[in-house]
Amino acid sequence: MQSVIDAIESGDISNAEIVCVISDKADAFALERAKKHNIEGIFVDPKDFSSRQAFDDKILEILKNKETDLVLLAGYLRIISDSLTLAYKNKMINIHPSLLPAFKGLHAQTQAIEYGVKYSGCTVHFVEPALDSGPIIFQRVVPVMDDDTAETLADRILVEENKAYRDAVKLFVENKIEICGRHVRIKK
Repeated sequence: MQSVIDAIESGDISNAEIVCVISDKADAFALERAKKHNIEGIFVDPKDFSSRQAFDDKILEILKNKETDLVLLAGYLRIISDSLTLAYKNKMINIHPSLLPAFKGLHAQTQAIEYGVKYSGCTVHFVEPALDSGPIIFQRVVPVMDDDTAETLADRILVEENKAYRDAVKLFVENKIEICGRHVRIKK
């Protein structure tokens, strides 16, 4: 999130504004980041809702009221209902710390090390109802070292995640992303 905020504030990403940051955790650092940058931070407590669908309906209501054009997921570890993902089809982006479709879900770095891969990385993709399965915008590759732990690999991947996420947002805002089925093409 910070890399996107910085890119907007510096003018590297122009014609963009972060209208709010929503979290399902009251103590999320993202809410502190938002406050520091004069962005509205909104905590929505999942315990206040009878179901995941009801919670996501509230998130959708907030996004619509804020006239949100693009939804960025950053550290959001909840499964999102189909109705929310479909409401923002090709307008909701996530970043995952593996080269999808490999190592979906949680603990991707641990999965990569345990599997013995030589390369891992990150994937920026559009969100679809199936977990970590949407069309891929960017992938960045990071070598897996023999002495890597999940933490050291995660640290190296994070550097690439920050760049890739910022670049994907910039392309989206500049209308340079074209989706053809499962393929994302970058327009010149």
